[in-house]
Amino acid sequence: MASVLELSDVSYVRNGNRILDSISWTVDETDRWVILGSNGAGKSTILQLASASTHPSSGTVDVLGERVGRVDVFELRTRIGLAATGLARRVPPHERVGDVVLTAAYAVTGRWNERYDSLDLERAAEVMEAWDLTQLSTRSFGTLSDGERKRVQIARAVMTDPELMLLDEPAGSLDLGSRESLLESLEDYASSALAPAIVMVTHHVEEIPPGFTHVMLLAEGRIQAAGPVAEVLTDANLTSTFGVPLQVAQEDGRWRARAKRGTTAR
Repeated sequence: MASVLELSDVSYVRNGNRILDSISWTVDETDRWVILGSNGAGKSTILQLASASTHPSSGTVDVLGERVGRVDVFELRTRIGLAATGLARRVPPHERVGDVVLTAAYAVTGRWNERYDSLDLERAAEVMEAWDLTQLSTRSFGTLSDGERKRVQIARAVMTDPELMLLDEPAGSLDLGSRESLLESLEDYASSALAPAIVMVTHHVEEIPPGFTHVMLLAEGRIQAAGPVAEVLTDANLTSTFGVPLQVAQEDGRWRARAKRGTTAR
């Protein structure tokens, strides 16, 4: 089984602060990973490294067989699907939803002078239908709800048939109905044999879609535990990661975590 992402003894320092500390981690082509941790744990920084958006302070990052720092990152990024809030902020608010998805073919966030062939147009229509966006195709991106914007971001990331999909808090800020609808779509996508390796960042075990295979627990820039979901999501591991005595349970393929009764945060 081929690896699509490998971090070897990676540390990342910003403004004198060590954001990541000695991270070693491998993602194989059929893996669906969740990175779970509190605010400031370093989750989004790992995605920045995985998307070749930044370089490690030490250690090595290999993405799709290429060493970050020795490869044309602009070419490499066309092989990676990324859905993140930072990217959404760069989309012009007047841009039509159909064009937000379509422009992924050129890795740009606004229509300019690009030329798209019939295959691009057919692919965009196919992806928008799969992610329940067809009826929004002529709407302006700036008029969408948070849930609709999340779907557009993911559809845009899917548009180019990426070899690695990176999702930064796709269910963040969504209401219950929008969250559940999106998680169902992510479950369907992750279960497809045609889907690429997926890495998703979240704060909540309740947001782990069925079909995801592995989880990394991250705290203060260090891996607390990593491996198959059922092995890693334990009371002890979650308590260590979040610093609060927690109980975790699974039902119908979904997970939930609650503070243990009669306990207080450390």
